[in-house]
Amino acid sequence: MGRTNPTYRDFLRRLEDDWRPFRRGLRRRHQDDFDRLFERARGHADAAGYANGTDPEFAFLLSVLLAQERELRELRERVDESESGDETGRGDESADGGFTAERSGRD
Repeated sequence: MGRTNPTYRDFLRRLEDDWRPFRRGLRRRHQDDFDRLFERARGHADAAGYANGTDPEFAFLLSVLLAQERELRELRERVDESESGDETGRGDESADGGFTAERSGRD
């Protein structure tokens, strides 16, 4: 790839150029989101280029999905951390609202 075959990065540049009219038609608040799709795809360009035999459009979609999955996982982890921090200040109540024997001092 490179000299005789276009690289995946070349494909991304061409795809982004092909979709410029679509981007111009978007509301301004959505144009940054559109740009982020291509940023995410470029973030996985090494892996997509390594999968030389695949359809580059599918590699683009998979790269975007992978980036969104990572972001979703990170957000879930932050929510879980936030929720676990909130539970420490709630007292000794169990999930069903009662007190557990261990925490209340009963056997």
